[in-house]
Amino acid sequence: MAEIVPFKALRYDPHQVRIGNVVTQPYDKITPEMQDKYYELSQHNLVRIILGRSRETDSPGFNVYTRAAEYLHDWRAGGILKQDPEPSIYLYSQTFAAPGNHDVAERRGFIALGKVHDYSDQVVFRHEQTHSKPREDRLKLLRHTKAHFGQIFMLYSDPQAEVEKLLATEAEPDMFVLDEYDVRHRMWRIHDPAIIQKVQQIMSNKKLLIADGHHRYETALTYRNERRAATGSSDPQAAHEFVMMTFIPMESHGLVILPTHRIVHGLPDFDHERLLEGAKRFFDIEFINVRSESRSATTLLEEAGADGTAFVAVVRQGPHLLRARKRVIEDALGTVPSRQRELDVVQLHKLLLERILGISEEAIRNQENIMYERHASEAISKVRQGANVAFLMNPVRIEQVRDIAFGGEVLPQKSTDFYPKLLSGLTIYALE
Repeated sequence: MAEIVPFKALRYDPHQVRIGNVVTQPYDKITPEMQDKYYELSQHNLVRIILGRSRETDSPGFNVYTRAAEYLHDWRAGGILKQDPEPSIYLYSQTFAAPGNHDVAERRGFIALGKVHDYSDQVVFRHEQTHSKPREDRLKLLRHTKAHFGQIFMLYSDPQAEVEKLLATEAEPDMFVLDEYDVRHRMWRIHDPAIIQKVQQIMSNKKLLIADGHHRYETALTYRNERRAATGSSDPQAAHEFVMMTFIPMESHGLVILPTHRIVHGLPDFDHERLLEGAKRFFDIEFINVRSESRSATTLLEEAGADGTAFVAVVRQGPHLLRARKRVIEDALGTVPSRQRELDVVQLHKLLLERILGISEEAIRNQENIMYERHASEAISKVRQGANVAFLMNPVRIEQVRDIAFGGEVLPQKSTDFYPKLLSGLTIYALE
């Protein structure tokens, strides 16, 4: 099963830089505005490597990827990045309040190297499809830098919290960062061989589920295959056989999945009455009078979701609560795998987006008529600004993600939003 290995991480030297000024959110969560901010924070901010700015003078021999390799080389040579002396694993804690929730939670995991497996090995499981463009981008970066900068967020089952108990500590952390979302990140380096060996033993019979980082994982898989072919060797301990991962138990109370709301736009013949009339075949529909209803649409949605599938359709005329008619939907989704039929997001995509609104699977994949939004207020605002309709969703449950992934199936695009994200740059895995 899972093979976990300690490593000598490259880390920013806190005597040379302020750690909070050089680490970043994952590359695919960095907006142009965030990129600008990171550039301004420090000349050594990791964004220059993982999501550097393009230039008009870029060429095959001088571009974002070649510059990334130069930055990495120079920062190592200049002592900005230093390699830890002993193979280690790294305890990683995040303390946070999820958006819209004032309760403070903590999520703990550990950073180590994990063996890169083909999905057919049934050790590492995915829950979503990937797209070629991000894979190609990350592969170019990996080829040039020969290093992994971000964490692949891996879930494993540990109902007795064996690993967490083993790694528990009262010591002061080696690193502390308060990020732009007020998430407190702390990290401790663990290099005791006896403790590491016990962690390896516990993890040796675990299956791993990718929560975040599908594109980076498949990039590591492609790179491993390239290196095997180039070297003519399949040394199981070669550096390219591993990738940097953060392992978090799926039973953690700090494991939060946020909903991802859908916004449909650009449909020239959109008619909200036709949408609602078509939806009546599958859903019981209730208009939400926001002026007389003391509870918000999202509160009503959460309450309705406790009893079954539900979501809110927001059109300019107001919000409507849709509750699934279970037997009708089961018949309508007869060709869909049984594990997925009860998922809000599957019912929305198959019945409303594809069947009633006529948006094809390909258009959804390419985000031609659909946008995604974490915050319900922003989704509603998009309708006021001219979007056709917003669908407010409840989050999927981790048990649903687990069962579908371990069953060899995948969820629709943007079904999960694990919060908070794992920072990039806390540890770096240099293959050379």
